[in-house]
Amino acid sequence: MLAVIYSDEFLEHKTGRFHPERPERLTSIVAALKAAAWADQLQWRSPTPIDQRPIMTDLGRVHPPTYIEQIQQLAQRGGGYLDPDTPVSPRSYDVALLAVSAWLDGVDQVLQTGNPAFVLARPPGHHALSDCGMGFCLFSNAAIAAYYALEQPGINRVAILDWDVHHGNGTQAIVEKHPQIAYCSLHESPNYPGTGLATERGLHNNVLNLPMPMGSTMASYQPLFEEKVLPFLGSFQPDLLIVSAGYDANHADPLSGISLKPEDYGIFTQYCLEVTSKIVFGLEGGYDLPTLSQSVVETIKSCLFRP
Repeated sequence: MLAVIYSDEFLEHKTGRFHPERPERLTSIVAALKAAAWADQLQWRSPTPIDQRPIMTDLGRVHPPTYIEQIQQLAQRGGGYLDPDTPVSPRSYDVALLAVSAWLDGVDQVLQTGNPAFVLARPPGHHALSDCGMGFCLFSNAAIAAYYALEQPGINRVAILDWDVHHGNGTQAIVEKHPQIAYCSLHESPNYPGTGLATERGLHNNVLNLPMPMGSTMASYQPLFEEKVLPFLGSFQPDLLIVSAGYDANHADPLSGISLKPEDYGIFTQYCLEVTSKIVFGLEGGYDLPTLSQSVVETIKSCLFRP
């Protein structure tokens, strides 16, 4: 069995008719998972309601109160924009808090079972800086989850692997000073947000950025996983691996120039399982609905049927 943490409330973050980060991303994934031949091996779980966990403490490890209040007040006023790409609707604040709770549930689930879990939530988070939302992202879900994990018994090191086509500038900025968190990103360069230089190492040699040129395929990714990603993560010896699982590096995706296929993400997942079975996958980008849905299917299939 594999836990999928999901709520229809995540559909209530309204981004506008033509925005690529839209509710249909989740409904298409849910439909694909329920149609899979192994659908009976999925354990669908609702996220913990935000009034049943100290959510402000969890957020406060990463975001200052002034920024949290900014999102809340913008939603209460009926919505608006943090930047031209990042809308806030009336329910976005509550939905974003629930998304954080879902990521933390993912951590709890994985630590309890020792097996992977998939957090099917939105809005995404890896572009959100501690005091500034951007790039469709409100709160820094993966970074919050990493800090939360370090508060749990027996967790001394957490690694974050970000395979979204865009560099997780927010995640890196938040965790790169922490010696117990490692961050690794494979991302298209040049592309938004223009960060993630290969020369960056973090304050504790805990950052590995692997910029990928436009047109890259699995033939380029596979040797990097084997020669760079696995040695980096393996030497760090994480007690938990968090994957910022963006699927916008697919060839059909409108926001990238990388040419991966959905089945490639199943191979990525197999590599991750060589590091540890304690993996929290959390949805980031991916905007072509058919390839997005199939990529999530391939990720979960690799977890269910690993050697």
